[in-house]
Amino acid sequence: MKHIIQQARLRPTIIQAVEEISGQDVKNCYQCGKCSAGCPIAADMDMPPNQVMRLLQLGLVDEALRSKTIWLCASCETCTTRCPREVDLAGVMDALRNLALRKRIRSPERAVTLFNKIFLSIVKRYGRVFEMELIGMFNTGTLNFFKDMTKAPKLFFKGRLKLWPSFKGRKTANPVFKDVKRLESSERLEKPALSKDAKA
Repeated sequence: MKHIIQQARLRPTIIQAVEEISGQDVKNCYQCGKCSAGCPIAADMDMPPNQVMRLLQLGLVDEALRSKTIWLCASCETCTTRCPREVDLAGVMDALRNLALRKRIRSPERAVTLFNKIFLSIVKRYGRVFEMELIGMFNTGTLNFFKDMTKAPKLFFKGRLKLWPSFKGRKTANPVFKDVKRLESSERLEKPALSKDAKA
């Protein structure tokens, strides 16, 4: 794939946003490939993690935001640990997911975003994960209605699967969600939506 790189595109506002959220300088990556060599999910990605960093360095932000890679990243931090330049690539991936959601870019990995949405809604409601509801809602959303059904009885009899949710964590979880909502509101007031040139 051939791209014409323009000087004006090399440091768009959105790359500054990635660096601000992640606390990383994308220029520090010198493309040794150690992150991609150690990534346990690299085989399933549409591009290795080091290529995502290269896209950012070249100002090709839209390509990075639309990649499957940023959604398949499990934030295991193997890449961060192996990086000889001490770049927190897992943090950069998290920042890219954050910006993709802000820009309402549809994830090519729908199951990942669906799982995240259901997981957070359940934690917000009960204060902790209720696996029975999580599995049911996720399987319904992905139309895999009977996926892992044979495992349920074994988990239940071993005490790993509860029939009713626990509300013990609500007091701890509620302030966290309120803080996130407050930070998002203040961020919207301080920083208006990304400009058109930033979206380029």
